[in-house]
Amino acid sequence: MVWDREEKIPMSSEEFRLLRDLVYDYCGIFFQDDVSYLLERRLNSRLSELSLGSFIDYYRYLRFSSERRQELEEIVELLTTNETYFFREKYQLRALSDEILPELIERKAYERKLRIWSAGCSSGEEAYTIAMLLREREDLADWNLEVFGNDISRKMLQSARKGVYGRSSFRAIEPYFKDKYFEPVEDGMYRVVDDIRKITSFGQLNLMDEEMLQLLGKVDVILCRNVLIYFDADARRKVVGTFFDKLDELGYLLLGHSESLINITTDFELLYLVNDMVYRKPRQVQLGGGTT
Repeated sequence: MVWDREEKIPMSSEEFRLLRDLVYDYCGIFFQDDVSYLLERRLNSRLSELSLGSFIDYYRYLRFSSERRQELEEIVELLTTNETYFFREKYQLRALSDEILPELIERKAYERKLRIWSAGCSSGEEAYTIAMLLREREDLADWNLEVFGNDISRKMLQSARKGVYGRSSFRAIEPYFKDKYFEPVEDGMYRVVDDIRKITSFGQLNLMDEEMLQLLGKVDVILCRNVLIYFDADARRKVVGTFFDKLDELGYLLLGHSESLINITTDFELLYLVNDMVYRKPRQVQLGGGTT
């Protein structure tokens, strides 16, 4: 079959439903009926790449091909937005550095270990920002620190691990942090210094993959900002339930400014800090009135 790259294959409403449900089952991202045009436009390139003549052929490929998982990853790449930058939502980061970290440091002084999870880390700016905030604290100098960033996109994780960024990533960073924690490389790009990289790691992780999530241990803080907006109510409940399980007792959950746990769960307690509102996993109460 000879392909004309300008040709666009139409997507029927039934094909849209079938493809949407496949994507949902894979990663929890849900597309309303009124964005069918988005799937049609962005997935046409995959039909061309695979020399498929219709979206129903593409559906069959996604169901039965040995390459189905890799192709589903390609779909997620095409359908999601990965826009981020260093020190995004500074008021929330102030809550983390000025209010949450001091409480954790006091409470975990004996253990001297902190683990923070950047869930949906995209190209890594959020995870590296957290690592910088940890390094700024002298009272954490001899602690065991770990910042883990995950994303479903392998391409974004490659960028995160490389740790090299251009102008758009620095739109909100103060010169102090850029001068201290980055080194210039070619073509106006900057690389994160090794001191930050050695406490930061990245891994490919689907938030709907229960088997893979079992490998992730307990954490003290989870930042999941502007990720839940891609999910429907059921997927949100499942992901938030995972966060609850993975958080250590009295651990913190920080969401995006437009996100909340209303109508999702009542398991967390809402804390009104000076700089922001955050969620915390309550202390577990045992029968008889004791606590764990």
